[in-house]
Amino acid sequence: MASLRHSLSLKKGGVISLMGAGGKTALMYRLARELSGQGVPVLTTTTTKIYTPDQKQSSIVLISESTDNLVIEARSVLKHKPHITAGSQLIHFQRKLKGFSTEKIDTLWRSGVFRWIIVEADGAAGRALKAPALHEPVIPKCTQWAIGICGLSAVGKPLSEEWVFRPQRVSKITGLALGNSINESAIADVFLSPDGVLKNAPASAKRFAFLNQADSQERLEAGEKIARILISRREAGFAGVVIGQTLYEPPVKAYYSKD
Repeated sequence: MASLRHSLSLKKGGVISLMGAGGKTALMYRLARELSGQGVPVLTTTTTKIYTPDQKQSSIVLISESTDNLVIEARSVLKHKPHITAGSQLIHFQRKLKGFSTEKIDTLWRSGVFRWIIVEADGAAGRALKAPALHEPVIPKCTQWAIGICGLSAVGKPLSEEWVFRPQRVSKITGLALGNSINESAIADVFLSPDGVLKNAPASAKRFAFLNQADSQERLEAGEKIARILISRREAGFAGVVIGQTLYEPPVKAYYSKD
């Protein structure tokens, strides 16, 4: 099966924004390992907050509110380590990094220091599915790949706070009543709606869906149903749908393309 890099058509370099629920952080670091493994400089960061990475996720973490200072420090570090994570502040009591504004992400990209910048563009409090609030997701204008994510563990579960972040907004998008079972069609609606996962994605960005947690035959089949719906809706503009599992091998279980 193809790598994440090939499945998501990640070529030459650019800014990748991740939004949704069910594995954004794991996907971010997995992508960083693949891309930096080619010996090119990769930055992982956020426009919101993320947990401070462990050594396995990212061994180098830089903290600076100044993009100028960050670029200087990164130039030095990248001579020895191709992947760094950066934030503007360290929030000790939460064990989290505060990220950068979209304007600062644009500045970091224009610096030319990084071949790839991977941005976690919203939060989901560990849930498998979400619909964004009015202020979300926070996506840099320089984004060239917009990847919406959901966890297939949500299929068959009740539309509730236990499984869904902002379940009332998912209910509004899908027409599903709170407490009802989440089906494949409802998850597809969350991807297809203008108020759904990919809200605020730049029109010029390549749009992908990553259906995560396909670690059983049942979940893989659910992912395939969702993928067929998304690809059939050509007006939605998905370049592809990847069904995968960020925590296991292989990371890509199936791939659906508009072509």
